[in-house]
Amino acid sequence: MKAADRIELFRRLAELNPEPTTELEYSTPFELLVAVTLSAQATDVGVNKATRRLFPVANTPQAIWDLGEEGLKRYIATIGLYNSKAKNVIATCRILLDQHGGEVPRTREALEALPGVGRKTANVVLNTAFGEPTIAVDTHIFRVSNRTGLAAGKNVNDVERKLLRNVPAQYRKDAHHWLILHGRYVCKARKPECPTCVIADLCSYKHKTPAQD
Repeated sequence: MKAADRIELFRRLAELNPEPTTELEYSTPFELLVAVTLSAQATDVGVNKATRRLFPVANTPQAIWDLGEEGLKRYIATIGLYNSKAKNVIATCRILLDQHGGEVPRTREALEALPGVGRKTANVVLNTAFGEPTIAVDTHIFRVSNRTGLAAGKNVNDVERKLLRNVPAQYRKDAHHWLILHGRYVCKARKPECPTCVIADLCSYKHKTPAQD
């Protein structure tokens, strides 16, 4: 995709949604960290249902640590892989309390040292909680990047590197959210909504879905 087309792509996405954000519900960096940790192989809707019960009761490292692993499970049992997620969240709370004064660290290295936190989760926290111009590549972003030609790559790390290079600087901070939302609601995995897509003419996807009669 040409540089001018990349600028136009994000200009259109920005015009549609000037202030994009995550669909996970949170009010603090710690709540976001917990929500993103819980969201692995789960939907944002499902995570939000669980955290609406959890956060009014416990939304700090100390409060969740006090719940204990079994206590936490009662709030998140509707989420897939809840056993391992509860273990990771409790272990994360202990590290935050012991090593970070109960605060979420603002460096990638410290975030990735937390149990259950990989590069994608760290990128989400850095971008959404702290405003860093990072891009967390999930399945939606991977698909959109490859289909459109914005940043084609064989794996998520390759796509992330290319996105950081290809996304115009003025759009880099919000690119993560625009691309996720576009993949979730328009550039769907099985049947993309090409006829109503605002960037279809910029996209290099060879199998665009036709308009319905």
